[in-house]
Amino acid sequence: MAERMLRPYRWRFPLMALALLALLAGLWAGLQRLGWGLPRLQPTLPLEHGPLMVVGFLGTLIGLERAVALQRLGHLWAYAAPLLSGLGALVLIVGLPAEPGQLLILLGNAGLVAIFALLLRHQTTLFMVTMTLGALCLLVGSALWLAGWPLYHLVLWWGGFLVLTIVGERLELSRVRRLTQAARGSFMLASGLLLAGLVLTLADLNTGVRLTGVGLLALALWLLRYDVALRTVRQAGLTRFIALCLLPGYVWMGLSGLLMLYFGAITAGPAYDAMLHTLFLGFVFSMIFGHAPIIFPAVLRLPVPFRPIFYSHLLLLHLGLLLRIGGDLAGWPTGWRWGGLFNVVALLLFLLNTGLAVRGAKVASLHREMNFPAT
Repeated sequence: MAERMLRPYRWRFPLMALALLALLAGLWAGLQRLGWGLPRLQPTLPLEHGPLMVVGFLGTLIGLERAVALQRLGHLWAYAAPLLSGLGALVLIVGLPAEPGQLLILLGNAGLVAIFALLLRHQTTLFMVTMTLGALCLLVGSALWLAGWPLYHLVLWWGGFLVLTIVGERLELSRVRRLTQAARGSFMLASGLLLAGLVLTLADLNTGVRLTGVGLLALALWLLRYDVALRTVRQAGLTRFIALCLLPGYVWMGLSGLLMLYFGAITAGPAYDAMLHTLFLGFVFSMIFGHAPIIFPAVLRLPVPFRPIFYSHLLLLHLGLLLRIGGDLAGWPTGWRWGGLFNVVALLLFLLNTGLAVRGAKVASLHREMNFPAT
């Protein structure tokens, strides 16, 4: 029995490798789109930047995290979800026809919805309902993608997946604050505005984008008011670092909502770049930076002890994004280009710092086992 339970644990590493491959390919494609002159690994790769970053990397990563949770309930089939989405991303990376990759990703997303539906049966709570709705947003976005809808028309559905997944997790942690009925009601109202905006984009893109922006702004204000990070930022070490990742992330999400409300349905150009990257980089990756020291040990059983050097990738992410968004809104292409480069370096530095922390923890553990002093 113990041996059978160990086998899925070994599956987690190749699945995580697929997610990281999608991330690295997406970063390469992003640098090409920024005009940095990197060689094209295959002709269509720059076009796949967004899908690789969102459904390739983040969809696979979140699917893996949830599969681990469901494995504890004895459901090993859940690993099919991150496997399918990871393989779909691989199809896009190597330049095969996009439709098979899109179909694999769609099937993986359907598996993620099934995972959340089963978790919802075990735990019928507001935060689990929120995350299940997020998974449905991912599935709708990927279905539209396979059906041939342009990315600018569906990308906010993918954004809704990430937002609802993250705010659902934050809502779960906010239970320690014993939220009032009014606070819960305002959360449901903000989430409802976001979902209503996404649905409206199917019929009226301009009005739908603006209403989605209202929902994002409302959720950002709710998190800034009720999230436990407002208390934990006063503490030290990892707890303070997580809070200092989360709070600026909420500000970036609010700014994304304001940009959507102001610009409405734009399909390309600097304002479109600012609208998306304040959400997907400023909000989402701030959350990833903060939660990585918790997620990696839970998923891969690898300790990620906090190190002050973690602040380097966090600061570089925000400084690069300030430069990028400033370049977008001020009509300064040089700032946009260099800010984008700094963002890529911040993500690579995040991977490096995390890897070094894992290695340092393993070396320290080995020294303890051999009764040698750690150096």
